[in-house]
Formats: sequence, structure tokens, C-alpha cells
Amino acid sequence: MSLPVSSARAAELSAHYALCESAVREKDRDSWLAALFAPAAQRRFLHAVHAFTLEITEARKKVTQPVLGEMRLRWWGDMIVSPGEDGSNAHPVADALLDTITQNRLDRQEFDAFLDTHVADFYDDPMESVAALLAYCSRAYVLPLRWCAQCLGATMRDETGAALEDAGVALGLTRILCRLPNHDGSRAFLPLDLLARHDVSLTDIQAGVDSPKLRAVLEELRNLARARFEAAKRVAPRVDEATRTALLATATAPLYLERMEAKSYHPFRPFFEPPAWRRQWRLWRAARVGL
Repeated sequence: MSLPVSSARAAELSAHYALCESAVREKDRDSWLAALFAPAAQRRFLHAVHAFTLEITEARKKVTQPVLGEMRLRWWGDMIVSPGEDGSNAHPVADALLDTITQNRLDRQEFDAFLDTHVADFYDDPMESVAALLAYCSRAYVLPLRWCAQCLGATMRDETGAALEDAGVALGLTRILCRLPNHDGSRAFLPLDLLARHDVSLTDIQAGVDSPKLRAVLEELRNLARARFEAAKRVAPRVDEATRTALLATATAPLYLERMEAKSYHPFRPFFEPPAWRRQWRLWRAARVGL
């Protein structure tokens, strides 16, 4: 239930939510399309969560030193956990996010955990293991999915948590693989234990050297993403409608994995996303018959 606000404040919030939607529509089209299947009254909350996620995932591009990135994350953390007269109302995404957290009683400590996880984005320290990569995805991608489900009124049962966890990890692995051509530190997320098992050097990864051994590493990660997505797909029919609607944000992941299996695919060259019509059709189908 929305809290009473003055007409001026309502107009300000509405404008800030609209800016969130605009950012998501421009930079994360799949999430914006998925939100169209949510009830209109809750849609703005999803836009706020996704816009906040974009702010954090794009932070590395906006700073020149890791310490400045950490300071940016710390501002967000302080603003969320202890909101006050810090100018957050002047930041459209922060203002909409704070309202979303309040209206939906989201756990502010989870946002702190999310931000702590993204500190790794500012450094090129290698991911030690597949387990560490899965743990990163669990916090960086599952938590926003969980917040969206809560905003839609999902009942957090064991099956709900399992579906969100598997789908979020699948989405995280897929997006990390999609970003390998970028010089944004994503290559450091390829786990060292997996690289060692296939005799792939980290030096070659950073230099963008393709090889059959690297292809085997990427295939294993794609298979893991696909397996987690299929696990979510099996559980999805047993969760409530709100959770199924939140899961739609992950429905296009298999299309990206499929594109990576094309003969023309090169892991370190610009990645061409699936055609818009295929993604839209996939979302439409998932909204009606499930993931």
C-alpha cells in the first residue's frame, strides 16, 4: 500500500520513476520488456530496481581509479541503509529506489551485501574458482531478481528462493560471458580452477587469445548456465504468479547462450545480441506458458 505524500512530492517521485524507466528501456531492453508483463501499479518498482542495478554495474566506466568506485558504492550503501539529508532526493534513481524499498519493505541489509559484492568490479583480480563465480552471481544477480519478486508481492517460500537463485545465476553467467569482448574486467571472472583444468593461461585470456581449450572452458560455463536455467524452469510452475513474473527478466538468457554456439562466434569480438523480435517473442511465450 502506498504511503500518503503531497501532490508536489508525488509529481517529483513520478518524474524520477519515469527517468528510471527511460534508463532501463535504453540500456537493458530485455528487463524493460519483461516488466511490461507486470501489473501497472508495480511496474515502476521494477524500473527503480533495474535502474539502480545499471547504476552499479556501469560504475566502473565512470571512475578513473578503483578507490573512487568504492567511494561511489559506499555513497549508495550509506544512502540506502541510513537515508537522510544527503541529497538523495536530487538523484532520480536513488529517490525512486528509496521509495521502492520503503513501499515494499525490502531488506536494506541485502542492498549492502549487493554493493559489497560489486567492489570486485573495480579490480582485475582473477576469480579463484567456479564456486566463487557462482557466489558472485548469487549476490550480484539473484538479489535484484528477489527484490523484483518481492515488489510484485511474491511469497518467499523454499521453492520461490530456489527458482530465483537458479534463474539469477543463469542470467549472471550469461551476462558475464556476453561481456568478454569488453575491456571492463569481465575476463577476470573466468575461474582460475576451470582455466587450469583446461590448461588455459590467464595471460592469453587477458590478451584476447582464442583457442580450442578456451572454447572448452566457455562451453562448460554455458552448460552450467543452461543447467541452472533448466532447474529454474522445472520449479517455476510451482511458484506463485508474482515470482513467475519476476523470472521473466531471465527468460531471454537461452537465446544469448545459443548465439554463443554459432560458428561465427568469437569470445573476444563484439557480441551481436539476438534479434529484438526473437527476444520479444521469447518473453511473450514465457509469460504465457512459463520459462
